[in-house]
Amino acid sequence: QVQLVESGGGLVQPGGSLRLSCAASGRDFSVYVMGWYRQAPGKQRELVATITSGGNTNYVDSVKGRFTISRDNAKNTVYLQMNSLKPEDTAVYYCNAKFRVVNYWGQGTQVTVSS
Repeated sequence: QVQLVESGGGLVQPGGSLRLSCAASGRDFSVYVMGWYRQAPGKQRELVATITSGGNTNYVDSVKGRFTISRDNAKNTVYLQMNSLKPEDTAVYYCNAKFRVVNYWGQGTQVTVSS
């Protein structure tokens, strides 16, 4: 069993930055593919970025060059650095841990980009 707790969301002006963190409890954090998803009001949840145990990353096109996902296996934590934020980045951001058919989700953290 893995529990995920996100933090770092908030209100930021367009062009600003935020850093999300996701702290994981439980065993074997390093084997999980970690990911960040987001869900805007009235829209489906979408993948934002993933990072494998070996550090390989993948991003949705809309955030490439602006967001960076990273992980610290010693701290059981995954991060999402978000720069040059846009109003369309407004959403609840969820942390995900995946290993084979096992999937865990955090409770989500709100990110609002507005002037």
